[in-house]
Amino acid sequence: MDALHPRLLVADFPACFAFYDAVLPPLLGARRVQGSPQGPYAHWDVDDQAVLVLFDRAAMAGALGEQPPAPRGDMFVCRVADVDAAHELAVRSGGTPALPPTDRPEWGAGMRTAHLRDPEGRLIEFQSY
Repeated sequence: MDALHPRLLVADFPACFAFYDAVLPPLLGARRVQGSPQGPYAHWDVDDQAVLVLFDRAAMAGALGEQPPAPRGDMFVCRVADVDAAHELAVRSGGTPALPPTDRPEWGAGMRTAHLRDPEGRLIEFQSY
């Protein structure tokens, strides 16, 4: 049973699918269990535990019988072995840099982070400590 099941509602499913499918396997060792660029659903697991699920925003609204919800402020945080390499891979895969890799001792001993945005502008933080 998955203790946490992060699900991102996305409007541009093909672009988000391509981005996360390019970065999750090499950075987190995630395996795509289900889904394709056509959507409306995809998910990736690490050791049989869900690490991320994408679901088409309009499909979710249809299931609820509502209009698609407006995007909300959210952030996806990944602990990675090498923040600089993760940031470089994500940018090559379609991410937009927000803040370059930076040491953050004020956030914790040995903390290093990088911030970028996915194809829909969602904030992503890579961190190591």
